[in-house]
Amino acid sequence: MTPRLLIVDDDPGITSALARGLALHGYSAVTENRADRALALLRSEAFDGAIVDVMLGDDSGIDMVRAARAAGLVIPVLMLSALSEVAHRTAGLEAGADDYVVKPFSFDELVARLRVQEQRARAHRPAPARLCAVARRLEGRDKSVSLTEREFDLLALLAECPGTPRPRGEIFDALWAADGSSTENVVDVYIGYLRKKLAGCDAGFQIRTLRNRGFCLDGLPPVRI
Repeated sequence: MTPRLLIVDDDPGITSALARGLALHGYSAVTENRADRALALLRSEAFDGAIVDVMLGDDSGIDMVRAARAAGLVIPVLMLSALSEVAHRTAGLEAGADDYVVKPFSFDELVARLRVQEQRARAHRPAPARLCAVARRLEGRDKSVSLTEREFDLLALLAECPGTPRPRGEIFDALWAADGSSTENVVDVYIGYLRKKLAGCDAGFQIRTLRNRGFCLDGLPPVRI
């Protein structure tokens, strides 16, 4: 399987050059120039690694990586920067980056560093469950389970912001309000359905109930494929 990377830099010329160069080394790449859109991609799609520049226009690549880690992202992340001081490298690593590459750099060195981090990730980090939209299946670590359309939509909604509670009313409005024939209790019913299925496939996460706040995913969130 071709490794899939997300490249984040505010200079389209740099992202394009990196994507072309990485393609020659067997990678496919998605490029993004804005931190908010890159973070949304990391939360919603499956990637094998990310290369993130420290300076993203008015945004901070360091803040973006910190937010991605807080959301449960476990893939290798390499940070790029022209800032070479120890304090800058330390800030990137403390935010959750696996390595820090100073510009200008050798492309062969970048690929070598990326491959080292991929090997470490495979050895030390569990693979996330996979949420397949076409088949409506959750592929866990030991087996897969089929989901109904509503179960899939509910799990996908919770997976958008893992660790962040979704109020019951918000979930109901997103998934059931248009039906006109249900009450908010239907959310609890489907949460129960999902919990039973999660218990049987070692998904790597669970659905937590936070009193007066709603429901959230706790653990390594699934990636959508």
